[in-house]
Amino acid sequence: MLRSSHLTFNYVNLIGKYSFQYIEDSVFSSCVFDTKDAFWHAKNIIIKDSVLKGEYLAWYCENVTFDNCTIIGTQPLCYCKKLKLMNCRMIDCDLSFEKSEVEATITSSVTSIKNPYKGTITVKEVDELIMDDEHAKGVVIAG
Repeated sequence: MLRSSHLTFNYVNLIGKYSFQYIEDSVFSSCVFDTKDAFWHAKNIIIKDSVLKGEYLAWYCENVTFDNCTIIGTQPLCYCKKLKLMNCRMIDCDLSFEKSEVEATITSSVTSIKNPYKGTITVKEVDELIMDDEHAKGVVIAG
């Protein structure tokens, strides 16, 4: 699916690597993905009611929305622009949101959040909040 556009996936299970890189204008619903480096540089994507497991999810993406998803794995959602998470769970997610512009509502605890660039992350609980970059102005609300 490299560099594809206008994809629609419903009820798809996928195991692989580097899935959906550089895709645009696509919708994924009720899917289960076990994949490394998925959705890198993706633009204008909606992912809903899905489970995404793997390392380095959606780095450098733009205008990507996760709605009612479960995200599992290390260092997800870094270097993103106009990223949205609505009613999502995050499991074993460390160093999340580094240098990202994000609006998020997360219904679970998160292992760690690192230097969100801009926006607001509302989370049930965060085990570690790392804010060691003076340019990181994102707000994390836990509780």
